[in-house]
Amino acid sequence: METSGGWTLGRKIGRGATATVSLATTSNSGELFAVKSSHISRSALLQREQSILSSLSSPHIISCLGFNVSDESYHLFLELAGGGALSDFSGRLDERKIRSFTHQILQALCYLHSKGVAHCDVKGRNVLVCSDDCVKLADFGCARSFGGGNELVMGTPAFMAPEVVRGEEQGTAGDLWSLGCTVVEMATGNSPWPESSDPASVIHRIALSSDVPAMPEWVSDDMKDFVSKCLIRDPKQRWTAEELLRHPYMAEAEETKESPVQLCSSSKQGKWVSPKSTLEYCLWDSEAEEDADEENKNYEEIIRNLAASQPANWTWDDRWIAVRGRSDDGIAMPEFEFSRAINGGELSAWPLYGGMF
Repeated sequence: METSGGWTLGRKIGRGATATVSLATTSNSGELFAVKSSHISRSALLQREQSILSSLSSPHIISCLGFNVSDESYHLFLELAGGGALSDFSGRLDERKIRSFTHQILQALCYLHSKGVAHCDVKGRNVLVCSDDCVKLADFGCARSFGGGNELVMGTPAFMAPEVVRGEEQGTAGDLWSLGCTVVEMATGNSPWPESSDPASVIHRIALSSDVPAMPEWVSDDMKDFVSKCLIRDPKQRWTAEELLRHPYMAEAEETKESPVQLCSSSKQGKWVSPKSTLEYCLWDSEAEEDADEENKNYEEIIRNLAASQPANWTWDDRWIAVRGRSDDGIAMPEFEFSRAINGGELSAWPLYGGMF
């Protein structure tokens, strides 16, 4: 698919602190794709996402279709998902479907880690369902390459591993903890930590307790054992993506094509929407405990920074905007090849520490 005739920006389908996500079509063929757009001065995360995605090629990871700078905005072109986010189905999936989706996410992580990249924000909202019932890992705004130096911790606290919340390290082992949390989310339709009503208690519980997210009783022992290997609190003992692919729970999912998404009659949980960002998880204005000891002060500072941040606005409108096929100086925009595969993305994860935006 060529864009020599330009492309048309459609209605917004998501909006974050620094970027919007919109539908778009090519002017010649009218084929749909997704566009993340941000003012060029606030496009650092989009540019990093483009850099990482352009180096990857996997059927289990969203494809980057190109980028463009026009009218002081940075536009990142992505595949469009027809099925929405996996979190939209959470709590209504049977175990065979959960196993199939988990297997595909795990394949994405195995490939990603083999390329020296950690996703750093694995959750149901960042896994997109395609029309043929496959899923792809999306939203690489928090992703990082190994050896990239010291970076701010990024992601969604409810899905973060203990070592990540404590600020010790954020890498591939953290992705596998997040995978375990995502399986819990798929099975329950709820937060991995439903007993904790505010982010302060979630952060303290992840960082300082010996607790792990709980699986519902109705799932099989194999599934519980698989998740337990993801949710080992010591990252050095936690199973790797390759080891998890060899777990008995994954055996039947290998190369399996399942029927369309079906409701799970065993789950009686209400639907829970996976947070699009750290700013959207329950209540973010919790006060630090007055009698907190010295060990807890680091986490209280994190919480205060989060509370001071402005919440994301996820509204959208129906306006369509024509985008020129040429730049202001008359130079033709580069042509891009777009895939028919259905996928997409939202800018969904924000820095754990405030002030970056």
